[in-house]
Amino acid sequence: MFKILLTFLAFTGIHCLLISQPTDWLTYYEKSGNLATDRYAGSMAFTAQLDKFSSQINVFSFGVSPEGRSLDCLIYDIDGLTKASEIRARGRIILLVQACIHPGESEGKDAMFMLLRDLVVHKQNQELFKHVSLLFIPIFNVDGHERFSAWGRINQNGPTEMGWRTTAQNLNLNRDYLKADAPEMQAWLRLYHQWQPDFFIDTHTSDGADYQYVITYALETGGQMNQALTHWQLTNYLPKLEKLMEKSGFPMFPYVSFRRWHDPRSGLISGMASPMFSQGYTAIRNRPGLLVETHMLKPYHLRVESTKEIILNTLKVLDKEASTLAGLIKAADNNVANPAFREQDFAIRYTVDLTDSTMIPFKGVAYDIMKSDLTGGDWFVYDKEQPQDFILPMFEKSKPAVRVKLPEAYVIPVAWQEVIYRLQLHGIEMFPLGTHTEIPVSTYVFKEVEWQKQPYEGRHRINKIGYESQDERRVFPAGSMVVPMNQPLAQLIAYMLEPEASGSLLEWGFFNIIFEQKEYAETYVMEPLARRMLDSIPGLKEAYEQKKAADKTFAGSQWMQLNWFYSQTPWWDRQYMRYPVGRIMQAASVPEGSIRLSRPD
Repeated sequence: MFKILLTFLAFTGIHCLLISQPTDWLTYYEKSGNLATDRYAGSMAFTAQLDKFSSQINVFSFGVSPEGRSLDCLIYDIDGLTKASEIRARGRIILLVQACIHPGESEGKDAMFMLLRDLVVHKQNQELFKHVSLLFIPIFNVDGHERFSAWGRINQNGPTEMGWRTTAQNLNLNRDYLKADAPEMQAWLRLYHQWQPDFFIDTHTSDGADYQYVITYALETGGQMNQALTHWQLTNYLPKLEKLMEKSGFPMFPYVSFRRWHDPRSGLISGMASPMFSQGYTAIRNRPGLLVETHMLKPYHLRVESTKEIILNTLKVLDKEASTLAGLIKAADNNVANPAFREQDFAIRYTVDLTDSTMIPFKGVAYDIMKSDLTGGDWFVYDKEQPQDFILPMFEKSKPAVRVKLPEAYVIPVAWQEVIYRLQLHGIEMFPLGTHTEIPVSTYVFKEVEWQKQPYEGRHRINKIGYESQDERRVFPAGSMVVPMNQPLAQLIAYMLEPEASGSLLEWGFFNIIFEQKEYAETYVMEPLARRMLDSIPGLKEAYEQKKAADKTFAGSQWMQLNWFYSQTPWWDRQYMRYPVGRIMQAASVPEGSIRLSRPD
């Protein structure tokens, strides 16, 4: 009887353990019936629980938000390593998965919590981490995450409550990778440069039209990446991922963007991502970045499950491709740093070729276009109960819109500390001039500039510029930063400092002050002086008459005409409309200095 009692108690204890363990490890999402996502405090408590449970998981803070919340990152390594150098010494690559850059798009957080729980508690999928270690940011936009309500996304089917798209400073982090205005992004850039992940996954939810796909993606394969890395994505990664996703029950499709908003029959369009976006940014750093976009109208549990599957299936591919990918990245970094890279003109802006398309199948839904009796506009009415397959033109071939001859180095005058600081945030190598130094440089002189009418992301962006290049010898003060281009981040440097580059610092308004005229001449001073100039300067009268004939506004404005005469005098500001950043075109002209990686704390 005693033995029977012991057996019963033992069985009961085991049975209770089996029941209680999964219950203790259920995520908030699972406990809600797959309908809800947890708040910041609960999410961070779950990461701490994982950290405490497993020696293979370590959680650390990489920054603090404007409202004082910790930005946390989780590391999973089979040996419990916590340094990138140690992980790579074991022959492993690093995958960074990021969730909640837009907190209303929380699928990545809930998917990864289940994946990590299954990994360390239930010992599932551990074989996928022999050659890969994982970094995971559960919530990037932590302040926006806590602007929590049921009213965050009018277009979206769940979760029941969610965070807000922008930060507490109303910045959209997925427009901020290059300019780095947000404190959160500045912290992220330090993290990214410290770890240099070999592959990046950014999890999102897509707005737009209705269609059958639960999950879509974007990957930079249009040509702005290193050719060998592009080839690897197209031939090694994507075909394998597509097959695995099909097998998982979630066939995927490229990010859906129609030539005419909401209208599938207008055709699909796909262009190069600017480096203000995550996958565009990682591409110019020679690292593949996968943008995951689940479909907003699909049930939340399907969006979470498909996100989990695309991460797991990426791990399956990376497990087999780790050494190949690491070798390609190293070769790409070396290629960009090589002087031969600067021998050919470099594309800094692309446009989609709308004359060239390919017909492809697209799984959409039936829809009608009605004329709204309320607004008078087109009203797209989708019938999600009636799937419809289309054959649509896909415009996905991009061509360079602007090319430049890259210099051997840039020089940033010491007075432009904010610009220097932004380059430092990206981990760009540079060195200061020890003394005032005269350097032969190529300089951009602007002839026209036009701004967008409305502010965007807190800045007044430049919409159009016209300029010419001039060669000069310029004295740069001590402390001015020389930024050599013989480094792996040369492409990023060019995108930041070339005025016409997509998302350049000039485009974002970092140099707007150079377009302000600060000294003026009184009309009563210029009236007699202008007449003397017309009589004494050869060709000036002809130039004046030509300008009046070509510009009616100029011809009708006394002030503009006299200001034009003022611009021909020695009193004129020679720095007005002149780009302060110099371009050193000859290697022999680059000053000597000790390279340093100037990352501010």
